[in-house]
Amino acid sequence: MHIQSTKPILIIEKRDIEVKDFGLKKLYYSISEVSKLTGLEQYILRYWETEFEQLKPGKNRAGNRIYTNKDIKLILQIKRLLREEKYTIEGAKQILVDLQLEPPTAIPADAENPAAKVVSPRSIKKDLEEIKSFLLFLNSNIETERGAVR
Repeated sequence: MHIQSTKPILIIEKRDIEVKDFGLKKLYYSISEVSKLTGLEQYILRYWETEFEQLKPGKNRAGNRIYTNKDIKLILQIKRLLREEKYTIEGAKQILVDLQLEPPTAIPADAENPAAKVVSPRSIKKDLEEIKSFLLFLNSNIETERGAVR
């Protein structure tokens, strides 16, 4: 016999809990995600892999392409060269080769480069404690609701 509860299993409203944006980024993106992020069709991404030797996304066990943030930055750079600056594919290839030959420049740690920002261990610990507290809260609500449904 299936018992239906009129009470919702779990409702968490935004006013009940402050959820922080921890700025987590994915390590790998599928070709469909990259297509949406860059505004390019998937067939264009696959074609550019054949034209630009720098663009070599990895593949997962299933053989699907997996793009890194570095790959996405390169794709956006190629898109800018071809679409906005109106370079030919050969011209864009040459620019990318020339950019690889230049020595890297130091980037100051500031708002323009959040990856270079130094985060204190206390700040990290505080964020982790907030996450733990939030997860414990969710778990207790789930357990409470499971008990009410039985």
